[in-house]
Amino acid sequence: MTEADRIFSRFPDFIREYIYSRGWEELRQIQLDAARVIFESEDNLLLSSSTASGKTEAAFFPIIADLCERPVEGSITVMYIAPLKSLINDQFERLDELLDQSGIEVTHWHGDVSASHKTRLLKAPSGILQITPESLESMLMNRSNDIPRLFAGLRYIVLDEIHALIGSDRGNQVICLLSRLSRLIAADPRRIGLSATVGDLGVAADWLSAGSMRKTQAPIPPKTPLKWRLGLEHFYIQNPAEEQGPDPSLSTAEPRDKGGYAKLDPGYEFLYDAAYGRKALVFSNSREETEYVTATLRQIAKKRGDKDIFLIHHGNLSASLREDAELKMKDSEVSAAVTCATVTLELGIDIGRLERVAQMGAPTTVSGFLQRLGRSGRRGDPPEMIMVYREDTPLPNAPLPQIIPWELLRGIGIIELYASERFIEPPHLRKMPLSLAFHQTLSILASSGELTAKQLAERVLSLPPLAPIGREVYRSLLLSMINDDYIEMTEEKSLIVGLKGERLIGNFKFYAVFKDSEDFTVRCESEEIGTITTPPPVGDRFALAGRVWEVLEVDVVRKLIFVKSVDGKMEISWPGDSGEIHTKLLLAMRDVLFNGKHYAFLGENAQARLENARRVAKNAHMDEKLLVFLGGQSYVLFPWLGTRSFRTIRRVMQKYAGELGISDIQSEGCCYITFKAKGDAGRNFLSALSAILERDGLDTERLVADAECPVFDKYDDVLPPELLRLAYAKDRLRADEVLERFLYENPGGMP
Repeated sequence: MTEADRIFSRFPDFIREYIYSRGWEELRQIQLDAARVIFESEDNLLLSSSTASGKTEAAFFPIIADLCERPVEGSITVMYIAPLKSLINDQFERLDELLDQSGIEVTHWHGDVSASHKTRLLKAPSGILQITPESLESMLMNRSNDIPRLFAGLRYIVLDEIHALIGSDRGNQVICLLSRLSRLIAADPRRIGLSATVGDLGVAADWLSAGSMRKTQAPIPPKTPLKWRLGLEHFYIQNPAEEQGPDPSLSTAEPRDKGGYAKLDPGYEFLYDAAYGRKALVFSNSREETEYVTATLRQIAKKRGDKDIFLIHHGNLSASLREDAELKMKDSEVSAAVTCATVTLELGIDIGRLERVAQMGAPTTVSGFLQRLGRSGRRGDPPEMIMVYREDTPLPNAPLPQIIPWELLRGIGIIELYASERFIEPPHLRKMPLSLAFHQTLSILASSGELTAKQLAERVLSLPPLAPIGREVYRSLLLSMINDDYIEMTEEKSLIVGLKGERLIGNFKFYAVFKDSEDFTVRCESEEIGTITTPPPVGDRFALAGRVWEVLEVDVVRKLIFVKSVDGKMEISWPGDSGEIHTKLLLAMRDVLFNGKHYAFLGENAQARLENARRVAKNAHMDEKLLVFLGGQSYVLFPWLGTRSFRTIRRVMQKYAGELGISDIQSEGCCYITFKAKGDAGRNFLSALSAILERDGLDTERLVADAECPVFDKYDDVLPPELLRLAYAKDRLRADEVLERFLYENPGGMP
């Protein structure tokens, strides 16, 4: 009997029928690997495989088989944790179908689920619980005494899309919660991690195992040939040149007052023609751009007399609007629908067979590119993506760094980096997650009622993500929380939650460790549209859900904005973080600029833009030098370093600006730094920088000034500034790559 036959024989009849009904002729390698680990060991499992390769089924087939062989009564036996409500809703439907004949119940639990649904589980816990990290936090805080009854027989914990969790406060929160849960139930459930884009299996496996007594097996996914359909095209914004536009017969000309014709934006028309009439996703890197793209595509449809088939999906929309987009994309009877989305549709929601994915600009990471590309190409077809780049035409007197199309280079670099090396960014594990430590301190204290300082420190610092903080730093954090009345010391010298702490934990937003805003809910008559951060005055207009709204009334007390729909399009702004770029991607961008290679996936405009940039860069000797003279007293440095290292070298330059003889230090993104230097200071900059690094070394803590108070995470604004400076130095700066580039190599030597 082969391994596949042996594993298949372990599956109950209803799983075999499920497999037959889908026409699967054999088990895939990922399904065999998962079943082997689950059936033949007691280890944790990290399952990494490409999008749409069947990871969910691969994990749940053997888990369900085990539950059928060894049933557990009166307890939740499997807990599935996902970062998005929409992902839970999607997986709930998929598992509900699979378990239809099994007798195993599936309960989903998050903020949009009714109380009656949750009450049934609390009264009679059983089967599979699908939950968000925030809802699990609420459970552990508010039902700590009930946790042993609910989870007494918990056997498996499945973490989906772990690449979106590793290294983040939210991911670290999950590991803290699993450790606290294991402590309460005095058991160590097996952990199963799922992801399509894990950059370092070893680091991810260690993260998954943190706090667990089990080792983690991480089968290496098979290296399959890449079959992609890719196209990248570039456009100058509102350039009237006919060669930039799509087929003129498809364009809409609008008469102008002076007798000429004004074309619509050629980049957006290209995007429209690439997506319209298909089932497609259009990704943008921000909610602002997603709103603008949706409104523009609807505007083009109206001008052409086409049906409006455009939908929108992002985190500030109401649940009903998001679910409407998901259902229409899944509906096989809907032949054409285009959803403009952010990261909310990047993760593993099955939205059926997509014909194409489009991307405005370049994704920030290789991981993001693979996740988005993987939304298409299901059901046996190769994934297909169109990337559209738009930029202002560079002015004739624009300085060198502004002439280089950095985003286009990033898009090409991402594709080349994965195609040639299968590189995916490794997770960055934080050393001082202070905001999370503040949060977990209050959560543990609230669930326990009263603890001594020693007991509290032991419980908090025994959580794997918080252990690196150390006792001295945690002592300072605890003292500040006591002094600021987040924690109160009783006469018996025990600690309880203080008045400020009570106000924090009394709000449902406390359960989330990511930063949130005091959003206003937008309503049009009885329909909830979504949320915005700042309410405009009555009569003003703003964009949301791909449409423009005029404010009729603002209810500040209830945080409600009443609106009516009007024609047009506008921009809107939400606070956000653009994320980090890895050094290997910067080096790949450099290679694209100088390798002379022809890329078959580039459109005519994009190829011409790249060739122009190559000529400019070659003429400026960027292929030979890190430092380029721009004329007068101006210089530009191209470090070719990722975000944290780039941030570090910029701070080094600021700290030693006087000694280096430089001023007016400016940067954009992490591609270049411009500065002014008089006389020989510019020509000698690299050698002087190397001498400073050799003399003083590079201690990142010394790069953060005493007056700084770096606030990034949710509770940073209530933490001691000296601790924030320490955390910034350890987690947001990086010395080794800077030293390698500017000291250990020949000064100014090319990477």
